Amino acid sequence: MTTIKKEKKFKKKLLHKYRLVVLNEDTFEERFAIKLTRLNVFVIVSLSTILLVAATIFLIAFTSLREFIPGYSSAKLKRQATELSFKTDSLQQIIEVNDKYFSSIKRVLNGDVKTIQFNKDSILNAANQDTAELTIKPTKEDSLLREKVDKEDKYNLFESAISASNFVLFPPVNGNISEGYNVKEKHYAVDIIVAKNTPVKATADGTVIFAEWTAATGYVVIIEHSYELISVYKHNASLTKEQGDIVKAGEVIAMAGNSGEYSTGPHLHFELWSKGYPINPTNFIDFK
Repeated sequence: MTTIKKEKKFKKKLLHKYRLVVLNEDTFEERFAIKLTRLNVFVIVSLSTILLVAATIFLIAFTSLREFIPGYSSAKLKRQATELSFKTDSLQQIIEVNDKYFSSIKRVLNGDVKTIQFNKDSILNAANQDTAELTIKPTKEDSLLREKVDKEDKYNLFESAISASNFVLFPPVNGNISEGYNVKEKHYAVDIIVAKNTPVKATADGTVIFAEWTAATGYVVIIEHSYELISVYKHNASLTKEQGDIVKAGEVIAMAGNSGEYSTGPHLHFELWSKGYPINPTNFIDFK
């Protein structure tokens, strides 16, 4: 009986009505009133708490506000970070490959190459056999060039390869040669005197692998051709091509000038490299 009385008393307290009144402090005028029970207050507070927790969870889970919470990152940010990590690794590998490539070109241009020994007679015989198999009738200029090379006896492995392939080279500019090709003085080029802003043309079809300014040689263009041939054009006044451009033989790639510390006047410094070794451009090109 005592337990039943206590339960009834507890229910009575829960359902006992109270009146919440808002009065004007000066006039004691009743402005607002509401009837409440303890049960109503408990239910309202509980529902408000549940709604507040649910709203907080929703804001954190489904809005960008979660990014401001320490230790919480979105799947999009993780994906972007992973992609950037892969791209950084790929770019680092590309930079390493390019560094090795440009380092190799720099050694070639500076003349830091090793000489090799070969059997000249076997090369001459192979060149004669390849020439005999050609059915195309040579031009007058080609015949004169071959006769000049025969008289000078300057055949080597790389020049024979170019001749056997009937690979025609065009003069980048026309003019008098102020300084010729000289291996002893490590001048692996010919300097052709030209007027400033004379168009400099590609000696053959190829791809521009370098087109930049250097302090020593000014504006420089390097083109990679077929048969592992590289042509170099230095001391230009300006460039008309960029690295990666594909050029045709005779296409203008720069304007001749007098740029760089090593230049003493308007001219074109022209080099030819075959398989990493310098060759004399005058054996294949008539600059006059």
